[in-house]
Amino acid sequence: MSTDPHMSGLTGTVIHDIVVPARAPWLHHVKAGQTLRIVDLEGNQAVDFLLYSAADDAERYSAQDTVAAQGNLFLREGTKLLSNEGNALMTIAATSVDYHDTIGGACSCESNTLRYGHHTKSEHACVENFLEANLLEGRGKRDIVSNINFFMNVPVEPDGSLGIVDGISAPGLTVDLRAEMDVIVVVSNCPQVNNPCNGFNPTPVRMIVTA
Repeated sequence: MSTDPHMSGLTGTVIHDIVVPARAPWLHHVKAGQTLRIVDLEGNQAVDFLLYSAADDAERYSAQDTVAAQGNLFLREGTKLLSNEGNALMTIAATSVDYHDTIGGACSCESNTLRYGHHTKSEHACVENFLEANLLEGRGKRDIVSNINFFMNVPVEPDGSLGIVDGISAPGLTVDLRAEMDVIVVVSNCPQVNNPCNGFNPTPVRMIVTA
């Protein structure tokens, strides 16, 4: 029996296990039936997440279809992550935090400049991570769609406004995603230092795939 606390509750054989450094991109193919566990190693780290069908280059995660199907903005245990074709790409099989965000988007050099000042333009951002990882599959900027932000807290106020506030995660908390078809997962381990989504201190996350 494994004594690794990050493996608790996982079944099957570990076929991929890697720590993604702070601020770094990551891409991996996950086959139908396999489970991807994301571990927030140090707590309060946003994990920006894109998802594509491995069989059809035009089919990818759709925030609009996912939100509409479940009638709720937040992603919780049991949420099916739907594609632009209405198919389930992955399902949130388990999560140790109450909910995850799918409306906050990904930081970019341009949005950093607009929100936090011109002096931030040279800072690395999630869009750049997505571009770097997607190049491995021949994708470009037009293939970056509205993404998921695992562990990120974007509350919606009664007047419809939203903000980015302290995350709801803690060291060692996890989210498990079961692949419903062969998919390509693209991650930006968010490098943002100008708002609280990473506690102003980006940290590593761990990716474990089991079959």
